[in-house]
Amino acid sequence: MITIHHFVFNPFYENTFLVWNSSGETVILDPGCYSKAEQNLLEDFIEEKNLKPVALLNTHCHIDHILGNAFVLQNWDVPLYAPAGETQAFESVLQYGPGMGIFPEKSPDAAVELNGGEVLDFLGLTWEVLSVPGHSPDGMCFYLPQEACLFAGDVLFRESIGRTDLPGGNLERLLSGIRTKLFTLPSTTKVFPGHGEATEIGYEILNNPFLSGRFG
Repeated sequence: MITIHHFVFNPFYENTFLVWNSSGETVILDPGCYSKAEQNLLEDFIEEKNLKPVALLNTHCHIDHILGNAFVLQNWDVPLYAPAGETQAFESVLQYGPGMGIFPEKSPDAAVELNGGEVLDFLGLTWEVLSVPGHSPDGMCFYLPQEACLFAGDVLFRESIGRTDLPGGNLERLLSGIRTKLFTLPSTTKVFPGHGEATEIGYEILNNPFLSGRFG
């Protein structure tokens, strides 16, 4: 049994997730905390709940999803897992951030680079790493079959998909990945996206206009 909590951080309204079990072991996904107030909110919550971070996961390396990487790694001794093919995305954040009025602290390099297909073990649960590029060059989703939930990053949203007009984006690759990697999951799988509200795989199969032929 796990508990899932999310914060909405930074000017992009990004969803940062905490996932923990009954012992308090915690996985942090896509920390977007940028301001000192946001960093304090995350730190205070972890302390108040007596949580013990054990890993930091990045679904992809766009600026809004890694703004808090350095803060998390400075405060907790955890390994960073990030997509292997997004090294350039990591590095470019420092170049394009100031043009958006954001001055991020450099994220440390990943301790573990993910290629997709890995099976990780956190919180006593299986975490399947699904490679779904197209929104970003090498985006990953994390599927927990025992809990019937998916952390989708910016791949799939409620009735929408991730934008594909950024560097490394590709609409056909994204749609193909969603159909073959995500829409083959059980229809009751809960989807926790990088922005907006949660949804379910079955709902998106029936209602997502980008995958039903209504758009494009």
